[in-house]
Amino acid sequence: MAEITGDGGLAGDQSRQPKAVIGRISRALTLAPQDDKLLEVATEIYGSPPRGDDMAFTHAVFCQVGLPRSKVEGREFMRQSGPAWVSVQAGYLDEGNGPVQQPIPYGPLPRLALAHLSTHAVRHKTRNIPIGDSAAQFLELMGMDTQGARYATLRRQMHALAACRLQLGYRGRTFNGQAVEQFDAWMTNRDTRQRSLWPGLIVLTEHFYSSLLKGAVPLDLRALQVLKGSSLALDVYAWLAYRLYRIEGKGVTVHWSSLREQFAQEYTGKDADRNFKRSFLPQLRKVLAVYPQAKVKSVRGGLLLLGSPPPISH
Repeated sequence: MAEITGDGGLAGDQSRQPKAVIGRISRALTLAPQDDKLLEVATEIYGSPPRGDDMAFTHAVFCQVGLPRSKVEGREFMRQSGPAWVSVQAGYLDEGNGPVQQPIPYGPLPRLALAHLSTHAVRHKTRNIPIGDSAAQFLELMGMDTQGARYATLRRQMHALAACRLQLGYRGRTFNGQAVEQFDAWMTNRDTRQRSLWPGLIVLTEHFYSSLLKGAVPLDLRALQVLKGSSLALDVYAWLAYRLYRIEGKGVTVHWSSLREQFAQEYTGKDADRNFKRSFLPQLRKVLAVYPQAKVKSVRGGLLLLGSPPPISH
């Protein structure tokens, strides 16, 4: 049984110097040399317990079934994992001259945006979420760079997220509706090519807000920001944060077919599990680097999940 535990054998060894910790994390998890930033953040998380500003939140259902990772052709996306499921249906948004059909949100940005909105809602007990005076400020809040191409992606994905209709289901309870009640479209002045309107406020629906307060899962914001380049890594991190501390006894074995069904239904064919595993394991190693409490072992046919403390103590 090959072990890929998140702590890399470091638990309880707070006295080690940062360089030694980095080296041991890198060797234990076989991270690539280009993962310098990841190792830096992993060392910080290992040596510095999260403070108030490091705490983020997301909805429990999104820890079990995520949004699409890549562009969806069509108007609906459905994913189910065990008793939890999510349906995302594309909607319309007024962009200044009437209704415009939006795509289904996908990729890292909507995940980070939902975490940002959820975090503010839980911290301040409000469904009125300020998102900054500019797109640049909002990107910085989510730990993203402010390059020009990022603005276009942010606009497209925020419009898609604000317009979509969500259905979240878990063990007999279904949430029907939208996460966002009010959103002013980010419009562009075509004459001056300047962004003429950036919404300073997003209002969550009462239903989504109350559901969030009952099912918010605490995450380490530092981990989210360093994993921001991969939708799969963000999904795996949220899943482990939700799942591991609920496990008791000898642990739970999750087979590759079940993991593929949960995270990557797009893999099909006779080698679907093998191809998925090849993509999944590098992202899992990155997650374990920034979630050092996680106890996850590779076993024949899948992963063994063992009871572990959450990234943020409740």
